Order: sequence, then structure tokens, then C-alpha cells
Amino acid sequence: MIMKNSINKYFGLALLFISASCADDKFVDFKTEKPESIAQYEYLNAYDALKTYIDRSTHPNFKLGTGVAANDFLKGEMVRSVAVANFDEVVAGNAMKYASIVADDGSMDFGTVTKFVEAAKTSGLTVYGHTLCWHSQQNNKWLNSLIANKPKPVDPSSVNRVLHIVAGEPKDNVWDWEIYYDLDNVLEIGKQYTLTLRIKGSNPGAFSFWPGMKDGSNTHYGFPECTSGEGWIDNTIVFTPTSSIDRLRFCFGKLGGDLYFDDVVLKADGSEANLLVNSSFDEDDISHWTTVSWMGLSYGVEELGESGSTVWFESIITNGDAEGEDVSCFYATEDGKGGPYAAPIGETGTGADGVGRAFIVKSADNPAEDHSTQFFVKANTVLKEGDICKLSFKYKADKAAGSDSQTHKKPGEYIFYDAGVSVNFTTQWQKFEKEFTVTEQMVTNEGVQPFQTIAWNLAKFKEANTYYFDDIEFGIQKKAEGIPLTPEEKKEVLTNELERWIKGMMEACGGSVTAWDVVNEPISGGGDDGNGNYALQSATNPDDNGVGGQNFYWQDFLGDDYVRIPIKFARKYFAENGGNSGDLKLFINDYNLESWWDNNKKVKSLINWIKRWESDGETKIDGIGTQMHVSYILNEADQKKQEESIVNMFELLAASGKLIKITELDMGIVEKAFGEGIKTELVTFEQYQKMSDFYKFIIQKYFEIIPVAQQYGITQWAATDSPADSGWRKGQPIGLWDLNYNRKHTYAGFADGLAGK
Repeated sequence: MIMKNSINKYFGLALLFISASCADDKFVDFKTEKPESIAQYEYLNAYDALKTYIDRSTHPNFKLGTGVAANDFLKGEMVRSVAVANFDEVVAGNAMKYASIVADDGSMDFGTVTKFVEAAKTSGLTVYGHTLCWHSQQNNKWLNSLIANKPKPVDPSSVNRVLHIVAGEPKDNVWDWEIYYDLDNVLEIGKQYTLTLRIKGSNPGAFSFWPGMKDGSNTHYGFPECTSGEGWIDNTIVFTPTSSIDRLRFCFGKLGGDLYFDDVVLKADGSEANLLVNSSFDEDDISHWTTVSWMGLSYGVEELGESGSTVWFESIITNGDAEGEDVSCFYATEDGKGGPYAAPIGETGTGADGVGRAFIVKSADNPAEDHSTQFFVKANTVLKEGDICKLSFKYKADKAAGSDSQTHKKPGEYIFYDAGVSVNFTTQWQKFEKEFTVTEQMVTNEGVQPFQTIAWNLAKFKEANTYYFDDIEFGIQKKAEGIPLTPEEKKEVLTNELERWIKGMMEACGGSVTAWDVVNEPISGGGDDGNGNYALQSATNPDDNGVGGQNFYWQDFLGDDYVRIPIKFARKYFAENGGNSGDLKLFINDYNLESWWDNNKKVKSLINWIKRWESDGETKIDGIGTQMHVSYILNEADQKKQEESIVNMFELLAASGKLIKITELDMGIVEKAFGEGIKTELVTFEQYQKMSDFYKFIIQKYFEIIPVAQQYGITQWAATDSPADSGWRKGQPIGLWDLNYNRKHTYAGFADGLAGK
């Protein structure tokens, strides 16, 4: 444990050297200076534990926290000692996240959580919960199984008898799972035979066909493989024995799982006689099929109902009825106004047949081009050649007029002159509906372009006009086994799962954890919600360095107002499990809120989204968490911009009236903005001093700008530097202690910031 009087290891070596020298009288008058590398660290020993620098009378509710690995904390060694000595609160890095607790079968194990919370209480520390709802570190397998297709009702006439083979998990070798058909007679050497069979299985792929003799001799290798699929695959294998064969050997060790055989037929060349018994499995006789007892394989004849596949169109736009505020899929260009920009939505009563709202685009007199005024529908996915799409919408205009349709990349990025969905407007509402296949021309213009947008040219009519679009549906054809759940069904299932998860967590914590990241990282760094704010993160609009496919975005299924759901459940089950409702503080936590490159647009967006979520009059969000995984920038101009942006962020957060917490503060160092982090071993004393001063700046600005009543606290995210093999800022000097728990220069800056020096 590092306390006020602890000695840095380098300083300790110097003391040993000095004491040894003084033992010899002839060196009494000899003087030497300490090496600079040692002397530079001496001042750190004068510092006390970090939490002692907080003026509790001035900042009575402020909590100083640190991030820990729960299992390391539970060991009761250095991690715990440093936390107890220096901090008020601990945050588990991963242990309280969904993927750490929910198994592939949906079972939940809160054992580590319960132990962690109890150990923190025993140590006099509070726990900050992280996190109840996030798109990352989810058990995707379990969640996707909840919204998987329902089995399609079986047609009784399609029931078929098959050989069902049940094996375990895939193994290393093809011979680890085998089944045999033993022939009544030996096949003739040099004669050609044809084997046909239908195969499907739970693990699609190819496997080996190695016929030979029952005693294990004469195995024929190198014959064509059998192929299994999710649906039935017809297999034909033509072979000629080079030695005697009386066993057909199927080796599927690398596939494992469930395997189904049907219509197994073996014929000699020039004969129509099937050499196999009960090849269609209409009878129960499987006496010719066998395997080795030690393999643990089971098989038998069973009736299998074929459900077949379902074809549907999956929506690739949102808010097509214009009733919501999201216009991220709809854009317009109006003559004289420029664009593309978010398509305007009319007042209630402008929608189809006078119901609801509609998208409204206006053209001007005497336009320069047919495309001077355009309306765009942008899909939330890229469309490829061969995709089958379905588009429908209702439309009218104040004056009868024609239009042309085009394909675009993004709105305004032209690809092809004919999208095949042009319409003629009248003054009465009409409905357009068409299925079409994406052609090569629709995606190609001087090379392949990502086709994502349909545009209508609305200036063919040379007089000013107003055009209305409503009830827009745009989908892409999907095909799968079973019946897909409806959006409503998926929302219900996942809402129930969120409730089950949050209820379980609150039961495990027993009302002891009173502050939570209820939703983590909801805001994207791009897109548009229709009101000038960044859109929410989603599978099609991720903000995660290209790993969106590994995430599970609750908002894609629960809607833009999904934040209200975990908040409701958190408050309900906190109270039901011994918590005082007035003590519970729920935070929305996000990163890059200090972004100087976009004038703090992300924090502005988050604040506006919070206003929207709270507009129902029921949802209450207590605080905002700002992750500050910052780097000191050696380029002075860039660093100045960063510091100004941090000040601006704190001012915006203060104006929100919410509790404000720096949730994940750590620091690296870079040569220039967005540059590669400098490794720990390369950081100089002068650079550490700059980092120390930057810590002091951040903390002092927090206390200076955030009103006392809104100061929840600061969590130092990484106590020590990052190891070279770490998954987080690996090999970088992000800690206040080094990997041996010696204080670093940044410790001083952090402490001085807390002390207001």
C-alpha cells in the first residue's frame, strides 16, 4: 500500500547507497549528488493519500472512485489496499456487465457481483454500477436466440421418415464421429457404383466418405465428400472399388451435431437394383446401420416435419409514416435553398387522406434543372445487385406533375438515371407499390458505387409546386427457415429480457448500489436525428471502430426511446430489493463529450436526447457521466483546442442541471491529435510533468465550473499503467501508479487538482 511515508524504489536505492558509503570514515567528507532520475521522484513521498485532498466541507457529496477488476479486488491484495487507502468508491470493469453474468442458455450467475458488493461495503467503499444497458459486451448468442424465427407450422403431408444421427460437439479429426452401413455382399472390384443420398444437419459442411471392409481393412480414401446443409442437399458419389468393400463408412467428426440421412441408394453400373435395405427409412429396420460403442453416438428412425422457408421483406427505413421525429432516412433539395438536408415534415392533417403528417417538398418557378428539387429516401443498408426490394408510398401534389427517379449513393451522390419508381402526381392521394430487383446499372457509375438512396426529380413541372409523401415502406427480401417475429414481438421479448436482467442485478445488489450507468454510450458520433443532433448508435450507424457486427443494439428493437425502459425497471426493482428510492441515482454515460473537432456536438446531442427521453413526464435521468479517456497532445495548438473544449463541455454539463460525474478518467500522451499513443518506457520526465499539469487542469475545471450540488465525483479509471499485453490502451502510461504500484508524476497533478492548488 502506498502511503504518505512510502519511498519510491529509486529513492530507496539511493538511500542504501548513501548509508553504505558513510560506514567508512575515510569517506566522511566525500559528497555526491543523487542521480537526477532518482531525485526527480523524491517529492512524491510528501503526498498523502488522494482522498485526503478533497475538502469535504466544500464538496460534501463528492466521491473519488477507481476502476478495478472485481476478482483482483476480491483477492484482498494490492488492488484492494490502494483502493481503500485512496478512494471512496469502486467500479467493476467488467463483472457487472451482461455478458459476464448471462450464459448462452440464458442462466444468470451473480455470484461475483454479490461478493464484490459485500467486499466493498466491508472495506468502507461504495460501488458505482456499470452498466445496466449497453450494446457492447452482451451475450449475443442468447439475445439473438430470443428473437430467432418461430418454427413454421408443419404440413402433415410433408412428414417424412429419416435416419437421425445424434453426435456431440465437433472434434479435431474426421474419424472422431462415424456411422456405417454394412452391405450384405462385397462390392465387385473394378465395377463402377453410384451412391445417392439426401443430407442435412445442424452444422452444415462437408465430411468424408471412406468405404472399406468391416474388419477395418481396404479403406478407400480420396473419394468425393458428402455435403450437409441447413436444408436438404442431394449428394451423388460415383466410385470404383480397387479392393473389396462391404462397409460404407461416413466420417463426420469435424461437423458433429445432428445429422439427417434420407433416400440412401446404392446402384451398380448398368443396374436399377438398390443394394441397400430400407433406404427411405419407411420401416423401422436399421439393422444394417452400426457404429462403435465407445463413440457415444446415437441414431434411429424418426418422423421429420419439413417446415420449409419463409420469405418476407425486412424494413430498411425508419419513420416512413412521418409521425416520429427521426428523419435520418429522408432528405430534400429545394430550388434556391440548397441541400440535401433533412426533409421537412408538415403539420398534423397534412398526411394521407388528412390523417397525421407527411413529408413536404416545395419546388420553385422556372427551375434550372429537373433535379433542382428532389426528395430522397435513404435506406439504412447498402443495396447490392440482385437484391429484391419492395417500395410503397402514398403521394400527391398541389398541381398535377410528373417526376423522374434516380439511384444515388448518399442523397445528392448520383449513380443512375432510372430507379424504376417514377410517378405522376395528381391533386388526390394515390398509392404506389412495386417489387423490383436491383440491377447492375442501378449500382454502377464509373465503377461500383454503394447504392443506398432513391431520388425523385420534382422540378420537371416548371411552375412552383408542393409535393407530399406519406406512409413510405421500403424493404429488402429476406428468406429463412421458420417465421420471423414481428417488430412488436421482438420488442416484447427483449423488454421482458431487460426486466429479467435488471431485476436479477438489483436482487444481487440488495439496494446497496445506489448509483448506476443505467445506459452506456447511446449516442453515435454521426447521423442526424432530424433536429440537428447526432443519431443513436445502431447496427447500421455504429460508432465503434468497425466492430458493430459484434454488438447487440437494444435500440434497434426497442426504438429511440428505449432508455426509458431500463430506467423504469431499475427504479422498480431497486425499491423492491431494499433500496431507498430517493437514494438511487441513474446516469447516462458516454465518451467523446469533450470533442473539440465538432465543437462539442456530442455532448450537446446527449443533453437534447435526455430532454426528449424525459419529456414523457415519467422518466427521470439524474446525471450525466462523461468518459474522459484523454491524451495530452504535445502539439500546443491541438492541446489548447482540447483544453478549451473541456471547459466548454463542463459549462454545457453544468447548464443541464444534472449530476455530473467523470466516470472513466485516464490519460495517455501523443505527439499530435489522433496520433499513436507514446509507450510508457519512452515518456520523458518533462512529458510526465505536462500530463500531471493536464490532470490538474481537468480536475480544477470540474470543481470550478460544475456547481457543488451537481458534483457527484470523479473516477480514475486505471490505477496503474497498462501492461504491454492489455486490451485497453496497451503499454501506455495511463495510471497514477506504475505496474509495481510506485507513484508517478501524474499522481501529484491529480492530488493537486483535488486540493485546488
